[in-house]
Amino acid sequence: MLTTGTRLLDVANEHRFAVPAFNISDWAMCQGIFEISEEKAAPLIVAIHPDELAHVGVDFMPSVIQRAHRSSVPVAIHIDHGTTYRHILLAIQTGFTSAMIDGSMLPFEENIALTKRAVEAAHAVGLSVEGELGTIGTTDADSEAGAKKIVYTDPDDAVRFIEETGVDSLAIAIGTCHGIYPSWMKPEIKLDLLRDIKAKVDVPLVLHGGSSNPDAEIAESVRLGINKINISSDIKVSYHRAMREVLRDEGLREPLSIQPACVAAMKVTAAEKIDLFEADGKAALY
Repeated sequence: MLTTGTRLLDVANEHRFAVPAFNISDWAMCQGIFEISEEKAAPLIVAIHPDELAHVGVDFMPSVIQRAHRSSVPVAIHIDHGTTYRHILLAIQTGFTSAMIDGSMLPFEENIALTKRAVEAAHAVGLSVEGELGTIGTTDADSEAGAKKIVYTDPDDAVRFIEETGVDSLAIAIGTCHGIYPSWMKPEIKLDLLRDIKAKVDVPLVLHGGSSNPDAEIAESVRLGINKINISSDIKVSYHRAMREVLRDEGLREPLSIQPACVAAMKVTAAEKIDLFEADGKAALY
């Protein structure tokens, strides 16, 4: 069933698990993510970044929406890291049920103003809104945009931000980065900061840059109150690594011969994330 981000995350917040938000950028990936979520009876957020939407085209969206309506698990369709008011309008016009407005690179007051405007527009037509406070790092040029230096979320600023904008959930900066960490870079989540933020706010909290972090840290972040975790790089690495292996056979040309192994590899990674986030079987709560 198709639902909103608020509906998914409020239940996750109450029952202390995290809903996976898997970024997809083609139909085979989309089908595979639906399949593994249904096999695991896990709620699902299908996340599509504006760059991914530009790649697949807006005519892709009706198929995703119809697939969500037919799903046996609750599904929200989420525009990920919209950075402009226009991105929010695009989400509304193309059938998304959840939207992220990312003003984290702006000064604090400007972030509040942009996010508040996005919330007013989205709430008027029933979309839920995720804001972001603090900056997520980035590891390479192929990952989503991020800051060169992480600016951690201040708990008191988070309280004010939520009160003044009316966001339904908040992405916080506690030490993660977009992309796959290089070998010399040691990821570390500030779990004490997460604990402090969770003690002060009531809305569900979101973790971006969830790929490549140690499983133990991710699991603890869920126990401490993270309710949505974005996964993009990890599933794409699995998908395309398998594709490179398959394409060593230069005689293959049909997608039906090439893509099933890629989707299967991606589903293994996605299933591991669903289990790690304690989302398996949680569709029964909705």
